[in-house]
Order: sequence, then C-alpha cells, then structure tokens
Amino acid sequence: MTELNVLGGSLEPCGTDPMTGFYRTGVCTCGPDDVGVHAVCVVMTEEFLAHQIAVGNDLSTPRPEWQFPGLTPGDRWCVVAARWLQAYQDGAAAPVVLASTNVRALEVIPVEALREHAVDVPDDPGTLV
Repeated sequence: MTELNVLGGSLEPCGTDPMTGFYRTGVCTCGPDDVGVHAVCVVMTEEFLAHQIAVGNDLSTPRPEWQFPGLTPGDRWCVVAARWLQAYQDGAAAPVVLASTNVRALEVIPVEALREHAVDVPDDPGTLV
C-alpha cells in the first residue's frame, strides 16, 4: 500500500544523504515497527538541533549501532511527530517538507502548525489536507 503525505498525494522521498526514515529508505514510511511515528520530514537547523539536545534527543551525535550518522544544519531527516510538535510549542520548529511528511503526522500535529513551517507550499494552498 502506498503511503500518503499530508497533501493527500504519494509520499515523496525525504532525504538520502544521509539516508533517513525509520527503515532507512529515504522516505518517512511509518510501518508497524515505528512506534515513534517518524513521520515529519524536516530540514535541520541549528536551533532545532540545539532544542532536541536540550530535551534529551541528541540528533547531532553519530550512533552507528542505529545506522545514525549524526545530523547537521541543512540535512533532511524524518523526525518523530511528537518531538517536532514539542519543538514547535517551544518556538524551535524546523522547516517541514510537506510532500515528504507522512499523513500519520496529522495524528499528532495540527496541519496548521505544519503549514506555518512548510518549505514546499504548493501553488494552491487550498489543496493542503
């Protein structure tokens, strides 16, 4: 089954350098093993990375045992929906790639919050779910 993005279309790749996604496919696929819901495709910023370290989620340090290279500003990565929402509520949200963000993110995050930080707004914003 093809997973959808928050725009209602097919889920597009998020990033392959580094290779992202819970399943390390480059896509924010959320299968049954992904209890954290790694659904939000973001572009890392210094502010977001610092915020994540402050709340106990170090995304900067490499963790080879998890196939995790450590992230730097500009990297695209599928993050846990609740972690992005926490950063949003704290004023440190990273930019979101809507076409690459899994519709499952909407189980946790209001679509308006994602729209506020979208870096790929379509020509007709009315198409946003």
